[in-house]
Amino acid sequence: MDDLSRRAIASAVAVANSFGLHCDDPVVVADGSNVLVHLRPTPVVARVATTTGLVRKPAQDWLTLDLDLAGFLAAKSFPVVPPSAELPPGPHLHDGLALTFWEFVEHEAGYVATVAEVGPLLQELHGALRAYPGKLRYLSPFSEIPRWLDEVERWDAISDEDLAILRRGFFKIAAEIHELGVPRQPLHGDAHKKNLLKTSCGLVWTDFEDACRGPIEWDLACFVRTSGENRENALASYGGAVELESLSPFFEARDLQGAIWGAILSTRFADRTERAEEWMKVCRERYG
Repeated sequence: MDDLSRRAIASAVAVANSFGLHCDDPVVVADGSNVLVHLRPTPVVARVATTTGLVRKPAQDWLTLDLDLAGFLAAKSFPVVPPSAELPPGPHLHDGLALTFWEFVEHEAGYVATVAEVGPLLQELHGALRAYPGKLRYLSPFSEIPRWLDEVERWDAISDEDLAILRRGFFKIAAEIHELGVPRQPLHGDAHKKNLLKTSCGLVWTDFEDACRGPIEWDLACFVRTSGENRENALASYGGAVELESLSPFFEARDLQGAIWGAILSTRFADRTERAEEWMKVCRERYG
């Protein structure tokens, strides 16, 4: 654990304490793009923007979106992890870090949902999101890539040659998606099976930080590509008339995003370096 993660934990505890919520046993649930820490013994989880905060500025804008989408869906009794009711959910700022508070949901740790479970629930989520009245950026997890690259260039974390390849790939894919002219709607933005928790009441969605407006194919590409199962079967579980072939540019977009985000993560986590290089190799072959 590096200094940024330690600051994240300390900030979560400090802000909770300032509202009279005392935590004497903080337990890190996740540490990667963000730090998630269960503020035991309270039923509260803090989400602190760490790696995301290095490239998303101001980070609280994305955390606000996360809270807003989850709150909207929770109010409709849709299965999501809701913002905390124990204290103001935020976003809060402390020691230069942005954070939010969420209800701790008892769940089966390590459970990985199947495509038969995720596909229909993703279709239901898309239906519920169509009524969301808030403003959403267009395909923000993809369209913000040029800003990520500009930031990373200042860190000297990626070679000039690879930066050129990634930029070339971005503009190629962006043009292909634009030419499709497919309908747009509110999306989860990062609709993979690890963003679902298995509770006693069934699966619940979490992590709406990447929520955006765009074609459902963006969410479907994320779901299908990360399913670990046959792509045709995964897509069929969603239902509807989307053809696997139509997901091709979105698979490419997710691969490009993965290469860049992997490089960003590897600046903090040495164990991400090998995977980041695998993603980058794919991009070199496609756009080099």
